[in-house]
Amino acid sequence: MDATVSTGTEDSVWGGGNKPLGASYGKMMMWFFIMSDALTFSGFLVAYGFSRFKFIELWPIADEVFTHVPFFHGNYPMYYVAFMTFVLIMSSVTMVLAVDAGHKMKQKSVILYMFLTIIGGAIFVGSQAWEWATFIKGDYGAVETNSGRILQFVDAETGERAALADFAKTMPDERERHVESEGIWFYGEGYMPSYSLNEVVEGFKATPNILIRTEQLNEDGEKTLLDRKESLSKILEANQVVEGANLIHNEYGHRLFADFFFFITGFHGFHVFSGVVINVIIFFNVILGTYERRGHYEMVEKVGLYWHFVDLVWVFVFTFFYLV
Repeated sequence: MDATVSTGTEDSVWGGGNKPLGASYGKMMMWFFIMSDALTFSGFLVAYGFSRFKFIELWPIADEVFTHVPFFHGNYPMYYVAFMTFVLIMSSVTMVLAVDAGHKMKQKSVILYMFLTIIGGAIFVGSQAWEWATFIKGDYGAVETNSGRILQFVDAETGERAALADFAKTMPDERERHVESEGIWFYGEGYMPSYSLNEVVEGFKATPNILIRTEQLNEDGEKTLLDRKESLSKILEANQVVEGANLIHNEYGHRLFADFFFFITGFHGFHVFSGVVINVIIFFNVILGTYERRGHYEMVEKVGLYWHFVDLVWVFVFTFFYLV
């Protein structure tokens, strides 16, 4: 009895035989990961968009939140975020050049462009860490009402936001009581002091040029500024001082804004950090000649796919979170 052996080559469905679509197993698995990760990021952004438009009248204005630049004092809305975006996009360019050099088996060029990609990623991660620290610390302070609304302070003469330190009165008795019964709240020399609610309220009453601005947006898309009489009435609804932002309180406005900021940018930042670590490993393998001996630089191309995906996700995060 004759046995018939079929190789299956005549019934190729994919057209790539053992390599569907002509891609290697490793590249296919990277694409599967990218597709699944894209769904995760999409879920975050859809949830952000839903929450933003549900609370659109209370949502913080990004131009008034991200105004800081390292080593510079002043109001520079979105400048540093734009710089971070530029650096990350340029790192995608250097990654493309590294992949192209790998196809041409140019080891020295791959080393150079991989190094530049790593530097760009490290700058972005470091910048994001600085941005987090600045957001958490805050620089103005506000008070929160019993209903959870945020009241910010504005100097009527300049029209700019006023910090608690500009008007809050330091009360030695209040300070001593706070230290003894509720823990030390003055952080020491060189740090911005925290103020009790009583100190903020009394300082506000004694400073006529300070007004209150609520997080409620008016018809012009700007936060509602109260007159002095309304401000004096509104300050009595405050129940605690808020400085900076965390998962529970946010001096800039609705707390969901801070929640999404930490989760979305943190999740993306973890991807960038992971990409930098992987790039470093591939970088040293290139130096050691690992891929020269293999006869190809496919590993560089695979990590390049991941890096481009991370950069593309940031374009969406930057657009939806910072610009829209």
